[in-house]
Amino acid sequence: MGSLVADDDTASCEILGSAEFPLLSKKGDITIGGAFSIHDYMSKPLYSLTDTPPSPKCSRINLREFRFAQTMIFAIEEINNSSFLLPNISVGYKIFDSCGSTLASTHAVMGLINGDERIMGKTCSGQSSVHAIIGSSESSTTIVMLQIAGIFQIPMISHFATCACLSNRKEYPSFFRTIPSDYYQSRALAKLVKHFGWTWVGAVRSDNDYGNNGMATFISAASQEGVCVEYSEAISRTGSREQVERVVNVIRKGTATVLVAFLALVEMDILLEEALRQNLTGLQWVGSESWITSGHLAKTKYSDILTGSLGFAIRKAKITGLREFLLQVNPNQEPQNNLLREFWEVTFGCSFQSSLDNIKQCSGSERLQDINNPFTDVSELRISNNVYKAVYAVAHAIHSMVKCGEAVNQSCNVKDHLEPKQVVKHLQDVNFTIRSGERVHFDGKGDPAAAYELVNWQRTPQGDTVFVAIGSYDASLPNGKQFTMNGVNITWAADSPQRPLSVCSESCRAGFRQAMIIGKPLCCFSCVACTAGEISNSSNSAECSRCPLEFWSNEDHSKCVPKVMEFLSYGETMGALLAAFSLFGATLTLVVFCIFFQFRHTPLVKASNSELSFLLLFSLTLCFLCSLTFIGQPTDWSCMLRHTAFGITFALCISCILAKTITVLMAFKATRLRNTALQCSAPLQRTSVLGCTLLQVLVCVVWLTLAPPFPHKNTAYASDRIILECDLGSPVGFWAVLGYVGLLAVLCFVLAFLARKLPDNFNEAKLITFSMLIFSAVWVTFIPAYVSSPGKFTVAVEIFAILASSFGLLFCIFAPKCYILLLKPERNTKNHMMGRDQLKPL
Repeated sequence: MGSLVADDDTASCEILGSAEFPLLSKKGDITIGGAFSIHDYMSKPLYSLTDTPPSPKCSRINLREFRFAQTMIFAIEEINNSSFLLPNISVGYKIFDSCGSTLASTHAVMGLINGDERIMGKTCSGQSSVHAIIGSSESSTTIVMLQIAGIFQIPMISHFATCACLSNRKEYPSFFRTIPSDYYQSRALAKLVKHFGWTWVGAVRSDNDYGNNGMATFISAASQEGVCVEYSEAISRTGSREQVERVVNVIRKGTATVLVAFLALVEMDILLEEALRQNLTGLQWVGSESWITSGHLAKTKYSDILTGSLGFAIRKAKITGLREFLLQVNPNQEPQNNLLREFWEVTFGCSFQSSLDNIKQCSGSERLQDINNPFTDVSELRISNNVYKAVYAVAHAIHSMVKCGEAVNQSCNVKDHLEPKQVVKHLQDVNFTIRSGERVHFDGKGDPAAAYELVNWQRTPQGDTVFVAIGSYDASLPNGKQFTMNGVNITWAADSPQRPLSVCSESCRAGFRQAMIIGKPLCCFSCVACTAGEISNSSNSAECSRCPLEFWSNEDHSKCVPKVMEFLSYGETMGALLAAFSLFGATLTLVVFCIFFQFRHTPLVKASNSELSFLLLFSLTLCFLCSLTFIGQPTDWSCMLRHTAFGITFALCISCILAKTITVLMAFKATRLRNTALQCSAPLQRTSVLGCTLLQVLVCVVWLTLAPPFPHKNTAYASDRIILECDLGSPVGFWAVLGYVGLLAVLCFVLAFLARKLPDNFNEAKLITFSMLIFSAVWVTFIPAYVSSPGKFTVAVEIFAILASSFGLLFCIFAPKCYILLLKPERNTKNHMMGRDQLKPL
């Protein structure tokens, strides 16, 4: 190859090798260069240290790329025939074959810059032979060409180079393109796989700038969308077959059913050939714009593998007159043009050499109208439209630069030395609309507006494969509105009626959360049930959310429900039993009351101090009934009533017992003043009972005034339910009430203990002593049980203590008496009551 060095005025150049001659060319006042991969295979020449390096030899014509080249010529001819755009200025062209190779691309760009001359040691003019270059069709070859053309600030407009790296204005200031950057396509592909719920995908790419940069951007964008890539493999068009076999084996062994193929058409052909050989089927293909609308793939043996493929493509356009122009291509136009002869031979399967056996001879009169191949097919003009726009962009830039007049046929002021760097400046400012109505302009990075069609490979009833637009992606719209579906039915891989599933782990349903698996990607997780009190109301939740304080999770942990309100109710077994025992105790007390009333005139009842006995039975009835206030849902009134009623009724009960004990002591101890004591006993009894009870009433009034009990929702003890309880308001008040009752009981016990050996066949002091022992035992046991009991059992313990102590008092004091009254009436006599030898004390 040659090397050029240029300065502002002149440049001296020394061609070390030879530049390729253009395959197609035409002279004009302005020349636009073109570089297309017209052939897609290049043989590797043998180099020698002594001989001149041979030019690369390209073979295997690419009909699609040849159409791109003819589209460029068509656009130039349209401009030459236009009276408004560059009037009276002829536009020529030079089209070179980049052969899909960096080496051939280097030859091509050198040929475009140097022209056809072979110069050795002479002074060069410093002017490029072209004013702009259209091409090339791949990112890697475009970068190679830019590294040379960019030195001379020659503008390059690519129709198919999508690498995001080319948007770097510092590195490539003279580069423009009419196809969006892969920066947008890669993100669109990430949103696509996320939209269909494919969070576990495989990836394969071309091992070049296009594939490597595009896939890197896709993986980054997919990670942000929550999509994981199981594997990412590369294929090189110059790689060995073993390397392609290894890639297909990786795809086969992978668990992902969706394959994102960021491949150029050549590498896609290589991959599909091996996939077909290994019978690789059942994959949902997601493709890049390079191959997703390739009619060549849709009409070959690969179409069965690719049915249902999805991918983003450049929007389809219609170029009026292009098909007619293409059908006029004929080797008779330029009989010496080898490219036209090769095209004709490949298209019609003939040869211009008559000596070849079994191959018919080409006449040149064959009809392209009868051929349907990638060259003549203009139903999917996407990239061809990019070529068309690129040519018009150059024309508009030069039109603006040479200040062409508005009048018809007014000549443009064409300078003798039109500098390409001026074209760069005016290209940045172009803004026009082509005949189809599409607007063409470039942003600050030389990129066009990013807009794509979402294409799906579908079969017609006749068995043909067609590309159906099922959605779109417009990067200019706000985030969230860029990707849209148009409601068209989608064909999936292998004509499956259902969308394929491609996940590393099955979705976690509501009530579960995702848990990371050590050593696995984020998309591989296990589903862990939300703990009690936490929920997840959507599938694949990363975390469980805790319910509010008064709510709890339902059984499947999918929503928060109000917590169960727990309190001791009549409807449950324990509440009903306690209520029954309470009523039974009250009823039994009333029965005893009736018995005592029936036998009120007998010696036994009189000896028992009937007035205090009836008052004691009344207070015991209240004690039994007051336990009912502890059952049921706590309210403001029930909370205040339950503790005060308990305190006052038990104070009345113990006060009566205390009065009875004092009466016994006075009767037997005050022997000298016995008559006086007996006369004063009745008023003293009433006073002591009333005084002791009123003191408890006073304590309760102070308690209710300063800090009364109130209903309280206890959420601290149990996390899954709310304990409805009565808060004491003032614990001091509660323990004061309970302590006062205890004080009376202790005092009563001491006095009864002192009177236990008084002479009497019916010694009531012993019964009182025993009843106080039971009463004290119950309430001493109550204190630790009350403090440690949870929830409603606290109330149950208190009711049990009330009932146990009440039954203890009732049975200990009144059971022996009822036994005599009902079963041993012969003992119910005054003599028996006063005798010491006849009866033993009970």
